[in-house]
Amino acid sequence: MVGISNFVTFLENTEDYRRELRRQEYGDERLPEMRSFLDAISPLNNADKIDIPLLVVQGRNDPRVPANQSVQIVRAMRERNRPIWYIEAINEGHGYDRKENIDVYEQAAVLFLRLYLIP
Repeated sequence: MVGISNFVTFLENTEDYRRELRRQEYGDERLPEMRSFLDAISPLNNADKIDIPLLVVQGRNDPRVPANQSVQIVRAMRERNRPIWYIEAINEGHGYDRKENIDVYEQAAVLFLRLYLIP
């Protein structure tokens, strides 16, 4: 849920008011050595190693982790024909607060777990 798929694009695209704090937390992507490290550890750049099904959940209006983070990993997994489910609530931010979105997420999570974890 609302995960970072690429630390570099996350830092470049997060809201301006949050960027410096996130650079302190994750590292400054403008520094070549740090950028290289962030690229190396980013899930998106390691998508070929992900061999389990993913359920990705995102709020379109998330100011903390922009929705493009989820879109990137979803696209990469689909290009590799890996199982991935994507839920994006157009009226949510960071996490889900609205009952209708929580209900959809919980139902999808149950179906996802039944399909992939329960024999």
